[in-house]
Amino acid sequence: MKALVQRVTRASVSVNDRTVGEIAHGLVVFLGVAQGDSNEDAIYLANKVANLRIFADESSKFSLSALDARGDILIVSQFTLLGDTRKGRRPDFTNAAPPDLAKELYEFFVEQIRATGLRVETGLFQEHMLVEIHNEGPVTIMLESRNR
Repeated sequence: MKALVQRVTRASVSVNDRTVGEIAHGLVVFLGVAQGDSNEDAIYLANKVANLRIFADESSKFSLSALDARGDILIVSQFTLLGDTRKGRRPDFTNAAPPDLAKELYEFFVEQIRATGLRVETGLFQEHMLVEIHNEGPVTIMLESRNR
């Protein structure tokens, strides 16, 4: 499982010109579910995201997590994070989990983040989405459950 995490001042996701998720200061999490991923991967990444210290304290150091900063979280499914570009010029997505498993683990991940008490918004699984991000810093971090 992969999570691309961006610290934002605000973000939104829309489907068919309708906003389905919107946050203020916090994190946008693009989540890709791979073949072989499990609930254990989702628990690990949810914990990592919620506790990742990428918010500045009064000394401008990365000392605060989303939990400390009470940041909002916008979670968007993105199977393209699993694209393999080692051969050819077209990404190969065979490492991505099939849609049924991916949706189940995506929703489980969302529930793990919600259980922290943070405000969580989401995109719509398997929909074409338009995501607007105001990346602060910019700060962008890639997390992978297999890199523990």
